[in-house]
Amino acid sequence: PKKDFVLNNPIYSGKILVGGKNFGSGSSREHAAWAVYDYGFRCVVSSFFADIFKNNCLNIGVLPVQVSAEFADKIFTAVLANPNTELEVDLDAQTISILCTEEKESFDISPYKKHNMLNGFDDIDYLQSIKTEIEDFATKLPF
Repeated sequence: PKKDFVLNNPIYSGKILVGGKNFGSGSSREHAAWAVYDYGFRCVVSSFFADIFKNNCLNIGVLPVQVSAEFADKIFTAVLANPNTELEVDLDAQTISILCTEEKESFDISPYKKHNMLNGFDDIDYLQSIKTEIEDFATKLPF
């Protein structure tokens, strides 16, 4: 491994990856999201995500947190000032916080994807979780 590569520096280890604007743009293949996951990240924070990358992340359990450009700058400033800066992502409350400055911002996520993330579900797991409802619905169909 390249010793001076930022992700190989233990001080920057963690489960949250902070990326620049347009993170994942041009990464329409599923492998881009898997690379993030395989590196150990479970959340990516950016001021903008490409839709395909964002959905690929959600499908494999990586939470893409889109924040304002101003809040992203605050995160970068805090991390540059102190590499031990901690971020807290609360999916239930849909907030991200910079703990050392106590600054917080809300983020959006679809209720369906939020439910799946909170329950560790993929699309198949979700369908299995509502199997009874699906079967009940099917019995009411006229065909």
